Amino acid sequence: MNEIAILLVDDEPMVLESLSEELQRNFGDNYSIEAAESGEEALEILEELQTEGIEVAVVISDQLMPGIKGDELLSQIHLLYPDILKIMLTGQAGVEAVGNSVNSANLYRYITKPWDTTDLNLTIKEALGKYLRMKQLEQQNAQLRENERRLTQFLEAIPIGVSVHDVTGKLTYANHKAKELLKLEVLPDCKIEQLSDTFNVYQAETKELYPSDQLPIVRSLAGETVHCEDMEIHHPDRIIPLEVLTTPIRDETGQISQAIATFQDISGRKQAEAEREQYTRELFELNEALSRFVPRQFLQSLAHKSITEIQLGESVQKEMSVLFADIRAFTTRSEQMTPEDTFKFINSYLRRMEPAIIENGGFIDKYIGDEIMALFEESADSAVNAAVTMLKILAEYNLTRQRPDRLPIEIGIGINTGKLMLGTVGGNSRIDTTAIGDTVNLGSRLQHLTKAYNTPLLISHHTLACLEEPMKYAMRAIAQVQVRGKSRKVGVFEVFEADPNDQKQAKLETKQIFEAALIHYYAGEIESAKSLFNNCLQKNPSDRVAKIYLKKCG
Repeated sequence: MNEIAILLVDDEPMVLESLSEELQRNFGDNYSIEAAESGEEALEILEELQTEGIEVAVVISDQLMPGIKGDELLSQIHLLYPDILKIMLTGQAGVEAVGNSVNSANLYRYITKPWDTTDLNLTIKEALGKYLRMKQLEQQNAQLRENERRLTQFLEAIPIGVSVHDVTGKLTYANHKAKELLKLEVLPDCKIEQLSDTFNVYQAETKELYPSDQLPIVRSLAGETVHCEDMEIHHPDRIIPLEVLTTPIRDETGQISQAIATFQDISGRKQAEAEREQYTRELFELNEALSRFVPRQFLQSLAHKSITEIQLGESVQKEMSVLFADIRAFTTRSEQMTPEDTFKFINSYLRRMEPAIIENGGFIDKYIGDEIMALFEESADSAVNAAVTMLKILAEYNLTRQRPDRLPIEIGIGINTGKLMLGTVGGNSRIDTTAIGDTVNLGSRLQHLTKAYNTPLLISHHTLACLEEPMKYAMRAIAQVQVRGKSRKVGVFEVFEADPNDQKQAKLETKQIFEAALIHYYAGEIESAKSLFNNCLQKNPSDRVAKIYLKKCG
């Protein structure tokens, strides 16, 4: 606050000096004491002090003075400086002069001469206190007006609608954006039950007016803070979806006096959400389509989540079971069909085989014409279960093909278990996923051996050793084969779990005889082997593997 002064006006020098000394003694530490011997001089001093930035809080003036009288001076001061507090100090003023000062100068106090020092000092002290409080209030009001101006400026500038409603629901304020969204030129006078109809508020994606008692602003007038996105403003030319947040405003007693709402047009967000949803759906469909070319399990084995992460030359070593399945005499069969029928035939067959692999925890690495190459990471049992299921499904499928032009399908399945390499191969323009290694090569060879031994399912001794429940399957040893580049032979076992029940039982009953014959055969004891194979065929004449070995015995 600026420096503050007290101005004394009296035409008697002795009175003026005495008064100045009294005020200097009591107020001089905090206030400047100025003196004038006439009304004219007083006005000049006031002008000078104002120019210097010094505020005059109190003017104490005599009434009877040459020139301008006291009441006239105080009236002029009031016109020029209405905030100054005016005190008349005189012993000769009439009632009329005092009345004029009260009416035209807003006289603060009238003190008679000779004055009582205590009364004088107390009066001036109270006047100064009132002046300071008045100035403080003016500053606070000015700050409040500035804050209101800034708040209004801010509310008018923000791109979000803001509205205020009183306890009856009447709209008392709406900023520029709110008027734009609601298409308002003047604030309507409406009650709670008229709000939805007045402002065309509808439930989202319907033609139903929003229930008035459920409007967010109404709920906030009842004490709730509400956030919702289920409202729309319906205009003749467009529909505006809104996000709305409302909250109650309470007075100093805690009672709800108003509620404020903020709302914004979320058309852009809705459009973006719809586009994102469409994009996500398309991306999901694309991933689903790509997963039919590159199995998810293959990506997981390479520690990837997306096909876009795959790089040429990546590889990882895994312990897996590999399954090869091939249709017998497919080339001969396809020569009798048109290309279109060939594709229909292959797809019809593969469509039936695939679930058996997937449901047993495997995945198809690739289709090679009519051949299936599948991988199983969980256990060797999964691969054998899948193969047995495939053969059973095929048997049921063949029941539908009992026509001259639809011959039954026979397949051969080979399974091997061991370490292999999963990875990517190719060039700059195209890459493919694959599995390579001796384990894969032996699995493929076992599939080819099913033709030589005229049996549908063969597994290696590596797979047998990895089975958790080997006794679960009907099987028998049928061969030992030499693998290229390996010194030890590989044991080959026929799994006949899927054979017709009579054939399965016959093989189980002759299993010991057959395997004993096989031991003699590989020991070079051909005559003993021949005798046992004959014995086996006498009990099971349909044993095609026994017939093959008997023929080898000569």
